[in-house]
Amino acid sequence: MPLLEETALPQEHPPTVPVVIIGNGPSGICLSYLLSGHKPYLDTATVHPNPILYRKLQETKHLSITEQDLEYLSEGLEGRSRNPVAVLFDTLLHPNADFGYELPPVLQWRRDKQQHIPHLVLGRATPGGAWHAMEGSMLTISLGIWMELPGVNYRDLTNGKHRDVTSDRATPEEISSYYRNYVKLKGLQKNFVDNTYVTSVQKLCREQEGGGPEDRHRGQGGGGVGDGGGFEGKGVECLSNGAGGALWEVRGYQQVQNDTHVPFALFAENVVLATGASDSPVRLGAEGEDLPFVFHSTSDLGLAVSQRKLDMNSDPVLIVGAGLSAADAVLCACNSRIRVLHVFRKGVGDPDLIFKQLPKTLYPEYHKVYNMMCSQSYTNTAPSSALNRAQAVSIASSVCAKMCPKPQLAAGSVAGGAGVGLFPDYTSFPEHCLVSFQSDRKCLLQGNNSLKAFKISMALVLIGTNPNLFFLKGQGQYLGQDPTKPISCTQNPIDIHPYTFECSREPGLFAMGPLVGDNFVRFLKGGALGIASCLLKRLKQKGTLIGDGGGDFI
Repeated sequence: MPLLEETALPQEHPPTVPVVIIGNGPSGICLSYLLSGHKPYLDTATVHPNPILYRKLQETKHLSITEQDLEYLSEGLEGRSRNPVAVLFDTLLHPNADFGYELPPVLQWRRDKQQHIPHLVLGRATPGGAWHAMEGSMLTISLGIWMELPGVNYRDLTNGKHRDVTSDRATPEEISSYYRNYVKLKGLQKNFVDNTYVTSVQKLCREQEGGGPEDRHRGQGGGGVGDGGGFEGKGVECLSNGAGGALWEVRGYQQVQNDTHVPFALFAENVVLATGASDSPVRLGAEGEDLPFVFHSTSDLGLAVSQRKLDMNSDPVLIVGAGLSAADAVLCACNSRIRVLHVFRKGVGDPDLIFKQLPKTLYPEYHKVYNMMCSQSYTNTAPSSALNRAQAVSIASSVCAKMCPKPQLAAGSVAGGAGVGLFPDYTSFPEHCLVSFQSDRKCLLQGNNSLKAFKISMALVLIGTNPNLFFLKGQGQYLGQDPTKPISCTQNPIDIHPYTFECSREPGLFAMGPLVGDNFVRFLKGGALGIASCLLKRLKQKGTLIGDGGGDFI
């Protein structure tokens, strides 16, 4: 990604916006909807199946959920998110969903223009985020109805498509189309600035503004935010500096026609990180991982197949990882009758394997992969003394010179019905790690007591992704639950207040979605509820809510 040139400074007086949202995926879209004056109320014609929660909701049914005490409402609820507000919002939108029910929401939505908070949503492409780049033939993990955002029924925008009684999963193409149309249907376009790349987010103090941030841009030249960069017509204007407190400076560029990069700068009273988790693939750190036949995306396998670079006569494809991305790659290869070597660190009985959390009736294809992982494992025929990584790497070349034969399955591994419908040219390597890749397309694997070498056609390292917060100080590491480690959506999410989603170490900076551990659309909507509730309450105390719906601002 090209970065903003240091010499291309934005306009003389950067505008100030109450809220800037970085990321235009489902997190940013949902938050924009709530900040635009749409408020959830208890639908008095419905009854929530949780009697305790229903009683709490009735106590203040005249108030919107955003005006209520979210901690009180969330108390005692359990669900598949570590964030209590995410569990609360999910059970209001999809009551008893984890028990297999498809009950209607207990919320009704009302538009209150007096509660509009001006904001901008900055995204690298059109609204929908990473969904536009996903493989079109796959099916979502979540049901289609769980991917929907408040106020627009998913099936209404997909022509009522319902595949069968037990499976209503969607393709990425259907979901990305839904999100694009959602923004249009809800009239949110005026809040979105597409094709924007944020390159820097820095905290400033309002006390500095009188002679600081604005003055330092004066006389520097360069195009302004409104000079054809897509921010014109948004009506953004500078606000009074008299309120005190801190400001954030958001800088970057917008890609316009002919790949022209137009720099911009904004001041924001609040910044929301909604960038998702798919920016940077996790790397093994193995020798040879940068060789041209080693890839980190399932789409690279699909491209190789479509270009007929791989077929059933090719050397096997090596797939590293035990998550759903690795399973998708296995399915892609098997469907194209390409031989597969599947390497993963965990044992097949590990309770943390994602396959053990997926119902067989809803996810038959993933359980087919898991069945192969269990039943078609490689036979350890050449045990040797255990080696540490340094020893393994040092003898990699000599071992690779003596290649293992075609992988043999363990005796009886496909006996009985276990192998019915499975792919015979698939071999799993549980509790193995990848030691090295060689330039002659050989790879070295290490098991508990042995080294194995194989010739491969290509390798896919699919062991997860991490967010890329390069635009923050220290890549945002200081915001993590463990500030000594990089931000990871699974291992080290951003540390937030559980009911406001404000970063514990940075007032005025919020995070939502995968950055705080909510990797499913079902639950990331809770971040929008928490942030909108927090900002509405704060601005109401200040008396600075926009009474006309923000038409003069955005």
